[in-house]
Amino acid sequence: MTKGTQQWLDQVTEDIIDPDRPICDPHHHLWDHANSRYLLDQLLLDLRSGHRIVSTVFVECSSMYRAGAIEAMQPLGETEFVNGIAAMSASGQYGEARVCAGIVGYADLTLGHEVGAVLDEHLRLSDRFRGIRHAVGWDASPQIRNSHTNPSEQLLSDERFLKGFSELAKRGLSFDAWLYHPQLEELIVLADLFEDTIIILDHFGGPLGIGPYANQRPAIFEQWKRDIKALAKRPNVVAKLGGLVMPINGFGFHKRDLPATSDELVASTQAYYRYMIDTFGADRCMFESNFPVDKQSCSYAVLWNAFKKMVADGSESEKNGLFHETASRAYRIS
Repeated sequence: MTKGTQQWLDQVTEDIIDPDRPICDPHHHLWDHANSRYLLDQLLLDLRSGHRIVSTVFVECSSMYRAGAIEAMQPLGETEFVNGIAAMSASGQYGEARVCAGIVGYADLTLGHEVGAVLDEHLRLSDRFRGIRHAVGWDASPQIRNSHTNPSEQLLSDERFLKGFSELAKRGLSFDAWLYHPQLEELIVLADLFEDTIIILDHFGGPLGIGPYANQRPAIFEQWKRDIKALAKRPNVVAKLGGLVMPINGFGFHKRDLPATSDELVASTQAYYRYMIDTFGADRCMFESNFPVDKQSCSYAVLWNAFKKMVADGSESEKNGLFHETASRAYRIS
């Protein structure tokens, strides 16, 4: 049986915990690749698997770029594509969930101040456009795949990148930060330089667990905690809690004959979630699915069950923040 397929995922089924709780899923993708298709139909199968998803946020993934446009403007095609999906969902024909109620696109910040024209065009194309993600995940090891944007080392301190970054706050746009845990100190410096820009930390800051980082989880966890504690002192930073069972994190669920159960996810990853919530606070944290990427390890229903188990002892206010309010506020979803 092919791992990551729906047939593989269907081997593990669970009763849905707290099925009426409203959820904003602030991080998913849509794409149509040669060997992987995740469009509205596939997303709806996940959204309808039992949890009450009332809204979602799309995050860039180099999907449906404009052919023939100059390179800087090619990512506008992704915003056009996703805004069309959002319009379909807004019709109400596909159920309660407002899919892609927020859109996080891509613009190359190394264009410097010239990126402003690209950002303005994103905003013109969609009133759902909320910010950009220029992924900067970089590591010296050839065993670590760097981000799809092909970033250079220490891009967060590059002068051209910083000039481009300065264009975000002028337009009320946020920045989704996708990087690896050795780069967290660079992000702290960036947050201090741009206190008026909302920075949304993706996937716990990418704690690595493969290649040279394999079998070093305790030491890496301690380093990660120190950096997360420092980052949390920056009030312009909020955090997404999810994306922690990708292959790069080293938990290995994607290699198994059976996908993970919610109890297994809790046992393996809860320490990261609890530390992040304790450090940032529930009003600055939001659970995210990171689908279909995390589909390599577990189903959508199981993942959200795991989130609910992790905070079963939390107050109603904390749960509201983690599952809905923080994401809705950060991405300005009404």
